[in-house]
Amino acid sequence: MIRLKGIAAASGIALGPAYKVGKEEFTIPQDAISQGDIPLQIQLFEESLIKTRREIIELQKRISAEMGQEEAQIFDAHLLVLEDRMLIEEVISRLKKEKLNVAYIFSEVLKKYIDVFSNIEDEYLKERTADINDVGKRILRNLLGKEKKGLGDIKEKVIVVAHDLSPSDTAAMHKQKVCAFITDIGGKTSHTAIMAKSLEIPAVVVVRDATTRIKAGDILIVDGSMGIVIIDPDEATLKEYRKEEKKLRGVAEKFLAVKDKPALTLDGKKIEITGNIEFPEEVPAVKLHGAEGIGLYRTEFFYMNRKDLPTEEEHYQAYKYVAEEMKPHSVIIRTLDLGGDKFLSQFQIPHEMQPFLGWRAIRFCLARPDIFKLQLRAILRASVHGNLKLMYPMISGVEELEQANQVLKEAKDELRKLGTPFNENVEVGAMIEVPSAALTADILAREVNFFSIGTNDLIQYSLAVDRVNEKVAYLYEPAHPAVLRLIKTIVNSAHQAKIKVGMCGEMAGEPSFALMLLGLGLDELSMPPQVIPELKYIIRSVTLKQAQEIATQALKLSTGKEVEEYLEKKLRELIK
Repeated sequence: MIRLKGIAAASGIALGPAYKVGKEEFTIPQDAISQGDIPLQIQLFEESLIKTRREIIELQKRISAEMGQEEAQIFDAHLLVLEDRMLIEEVISRLKKEKLNVAYIFSEVLKKYIDVFSNIEDEYLKERTADINDVGKRILRNLLGKEKKGLGDIKEKVIVVAHDLSPSDTAAMHKQKVCAFITDIGGKTSHTAIMAKSLEIPAVVVVRDATTRIKAGDILIVDGSMGIVIIDPDEATLKEYRKEEKKLRGVAEKFLAVKDKPALTLDGKKIEITGNIEFPEEVPAVKLHGAEGIGLYRTEFFYMNRKDLPTEEEHYQAYKYVAEEMKPHSVIIRTLDLGGDKFLSQFQIPHEMQPFLGWRAIRFCLARPDIFKLQLRAILRASVHGNLKLMYPMISGVEELEQANQVLKEAKDELRKLGTPFNENVEVGAMIEVPSAALTADILAREVNFFSIGTNDLIQYSLAVDRVNEKVAYLYEPAHPAVLRLIKTIVNSAHQAKIKVGMCGEMAGEPSFALMLLGLGLDELSMPPQVIPELKYIIRSVTLKQAQEIATQALKLSTGKEVEEYLEKKLRELIK
């Protein structure tokens, strides 16, 4: 029996035989070409880029439907590589200068890029090397006309052992066949680790020499919670881990048993548990996991990876489909939220020093009422097909809310003149994700039918932490007392105005925060679909009074760390 230590990347326990995945190697010929061959080689390169783009977009759609929007966004980095003008121009320039076949030229340029990223000291950026390598191999396959045998072809239950796995490899895994994976390299923040969590399979990374020490067919134990891999365990160890695996499986079954039941506390308090989506294709996953509606329908995907603007009819058809599929449950559509970390070339938005504080979300929409009104008209038209609501992102003051509602009024007037039916009483909400909005929530509540707290940005703006900057990531604390007090202020203001308040940021889907959020008085929590059964189970296991006592105590604590430790302790005590 050999015990190896690595980094825990996705929790859980798995037992099974090893399935080794070798490195994908390419034999790339170095052939001289004539001047007359250059246009054909450039055409081959362009066609390979187009084909690769199509493959990645299709993969994104499937991942979004099966795992969720956050996991699908991983492949945005791959699409950016395909749009890298420096890389493309360097390939074409060297092709013309060196007169060698484009597959060889591209492989040389790719090696240069990978070397640069591999030598960066920043761990997060270094891990993005895998993304460049992944998309680069896709392009090379298409240039060489090769097919790749994917992990989706595995026929029996196995534990995958590899030097490294690309996000594409992980996406190809069938959860029913691959019960865990181990890699020599990687990291907790790697995209592969993120996708393992979404697949709900254990994973241990940075297991030094795993591929040399583990043989195909070896019986393995993978403890994704502790970061331990055991090769050829003895009977006592097998018995111990089988018992633990059974226990964890029993917990998961408890969650699934309540997925279609209401999130009702033991003393009768009902809270809505809804799902977040970005693509219409995600609706089946939302329904499968027991969501009671959609609390956040992001609409930026209409504008992504295209050079033209979407039409009103495109918007309408997508909203109509989601409304009909979720009926009678409500669907909250967030109007266009561009800017920050989401950039679109067709708008020619200039580079900003502080994009998260710049021309984005409702600010952009009010500056471009033509684009904004088109979307509002589509939402209104689709509102007759189900229970649609709309909400504006990044409201910072009542003036923005009044201006947005004026554009909505104009959209309604135009539809009335055309005789186009719509729900005259469609509910309108505001996302509260800016401190100024949180502190004036009592004023904003007079202008809308509901609030939805966007915690990702609220935490970022309240704590002055760029949430995509790894150097200050340690300061990004959802449980910071300032954040909790702002949430309490928002909830109180909403309820005093007799409107509902939900939460759609990542905080809403964290099991450790569920009891506190319930106790703070949230009416709705919206989250990735996979988390819904567990959140329902937690809420159905306690009384509202217990949750209120937990929230009261949490608000008295001095640091985010103290809050998190307290909440995890109470969760363990109360949830059996």
